[in-house]
Amino acid sequence: MRSPRLAALELKRFGRGKLPRAALVALLLLPLLYGALYLCSFWDPYSRLDRIPVALVDDDKGAEAAGQKLQVGRELSKKLRDSKTFEWHEVSDAEAREGLEKGTYYLSLTVPSDFSQRIASSSGDSPETGALQVHTNDANNYIVGSISRTVFAEVRAAASTKASRSFLDKIFISFGDLHDQTEKAAKGAGDLKDGLGKAKDGSKALADGLSDAKDGSGKLAGGITKLDTGAGTLASGARQVAEGTQQLADEANAVAGQARPYLKDNGKTVGDAAKLLADSIQPVRDHLQRIIDLAPVAASGTRKASQDLDALYQHLCVDKSTEGQVCPTLKEAKKAMATGATLTADVNNLVKDQGGDLKKLEKSLADLQTKARDLAAKAPHLSADLDKRIADINKLNKGAHDVAKGAADIHTGLGTAKKGSTDLDTGVGKLKKGAGALDGGIVKLSDGSVQLSNGLHDGVGKIPDYDKQQRDQRTEVMADPVKLASQAMHKAPNYGTGFAPYFIPLSLWVGAMVAYMLIQPLNRRALAAGASAWRIALAGWLPVAAIGLAQIAALMSVLHFGLGLEMERTAGTLGYLALASCCFTAIVQWLNAKFGAAGRILVLALLMLQLTSAGGTYPVQTSPAFFNAIHPYLPMSYVVDGLRRLITGGDLGVVWQGCAVLAAFTAGALALTALSARHKQVWSLDRLHPELSL
Repeated sequence: MRSPRLAALELKRFGRGKLPRAALVALLLLPLLYGALYLCSFWDPYSRLDRIPVALVDDDKGAEAAGQKLQVGRELSKKLRDSKTFEWHEVSDAEAREGLEKGTYYLSLTVPSDFSQRIASSSGDSPETGALQVHTNDANNYIVGSISRTVFAEVRAAASTKASRSFLDKIFISFGDLHDQTEKAAKGAGDLKDGLGKAKDGSKALADGLSDAKDGSGKLAGGITKLDTGAGTLASGARQVAEGTQQLADEANAVAGQARPYLKDNGKTVGDAAKLLADSIQPVRDHLQRIIDLAPVAASGTRKASQDLDALYQHLCVDKSTEGQVCPTLKEAKKAMATGATLTADVNNLVKDQGGDLKKLEKSLADLQTKARDLAAKAPHLSADLDKRIADINKLNKGAHDVAKGAADIHTGLGTAKKGSTDLDTGVGKLKKGAGALDGGIVKLSDGSVQLSNGLHDGVGKIPDYDKQQRDQRTEVMADPVKLASQAMHKAPNYGTGFAPYFIPLSLWVGAMVAYMLIQPLNRRALAAGASAWRIALAGWLPVAAIGLAQIAALMSVLHFGLGLEMERTAGTLGYLALASCCFTAIVQWLNAKFGAAGRILVLALLMLQLTSAGGTYPVQTSPAFFNAIHPYLPMSYVVDGLRRLITGGDLGVVWQGCAVLAAFTAGALALTALSARHKQVWSLDRLHPELSL
């Protein structure tokens, strides 16, 4: 009888009663207990972290920074509640501790009272680290503590980034201010350089000018000394003038006191008298002019008349000796005419001798006449004019005294100026010396200003000056300079998908193990009939292999349609699982066929070795050396690696390698089973009476 027919007969045995049928159904559904049910229990636990009760203690008191109120703890607490990472319960510190101890809360997060203050200090002069306090209790659940450390590491990074942004933003603003101030300083240094160039020229001119000033200050001191001497003379003269004007004022006031009543009462009379005087002067002036004009004529005429009378007397009385009264009379006339001629000659001589005086007299009379007329006109107002003139005299007197006082002050001031000019001369001498030193210093300063200007202009280009957008961009980068660019090449969408490659082969191994508890690894009829060893091996392998395929169909249907397991390569996954199930079936068959009841224990032991060395949870490299050593030699290692590539995607090299290894394991196990079948065809006492039976 052929192996497939023998296998069919073995399976047909389960249809003879209700219990066998139930056993077959249980056998088909058994992998669901290990695969679907277990995966379902933690298919996506991270999506339900918001059901984990966690205590949140916010003791933060806030802080002041740059004139603004900071409530970092309040903001952080709000973000945590909104994130729904856990089921947050905001409680007091005592309630959090009590709840953590009793298991009410799995962990607690405490924001300390000085949290905002420490965060704000990052932008100040003495930055401090702000510490969030996490309390866990592994007695409640160890995994929650591990998850919390990951979650709170992200919370800490976010809070640190926020604090760093504030600190770095202030640095970049300071850079901007420093750039602007340095730019101003560079401009000022340029202006300083230009100014020092001019100052250099000016210092030389100053030194030359101070040399001239030294000469001038010496002359000034000498001139002020002379001025001081002259001022003394001026003060003395002004004092004498003041004394004279005082005497004049006193006398004028005394005379005015006497004349004022007379002029007030007789002003008109004085005016009339002055007018009469003016009128009387005119005839005198007229006769005086006639005297001046007629004196020569009269002198000449009288002389000639005298000469004529002398000649007549000589002719009549001397030469002819005329008798009678004529000669005596003529003689008397002659004498009288001679006297008149003498008188006219004297008058003429007087006029000649005193002609200038007579003209002066005439001029004086004219002036007197004019003044008399003015007096006649002013006489009625003489009293008022006298008062005015007296006031002018008093004013002159006061001015003279003021001049005297001013002259005295000038003399005193020039005395001080004399000393100051001497000091000035000495100071200018020192300035002259200092100007020489200044000129040399400004030369050095000018050279230094050139270097300063060039250095500051170079520095401006090296100091960053960012606008708000650039500052925000750089603050963002420097606050969190290293980001995890997490690109999952073949990302598992959830926790269950990531662990499916581990639990699916586990369930298939358990399914094969339980199947051979119900089905004989070697068909007894075939053994008794003396069939070939290969036919016997295949007859015991095929029914369990068929059950394994049915288990795969049931398990993957539930995982895909029930839990939502998505496979990158569905057909490849199912084919690979079929190969893995056949391999597991062959290995379990051989262990049961070779070792009998003890083989079942070996099957379980081999399962444990495969689970610990397959790297289904943590990478196998993290396991002890023993498990790393046996990892390449166990079939489940290749099943797990291959399923990861087929379910989530990736390179198929591992899958093809796994196919080869699983095929080799299958063939090798069937060969060993055939060898065991050949040995089983020979009955012995050990087979009739086994030492151990299960």
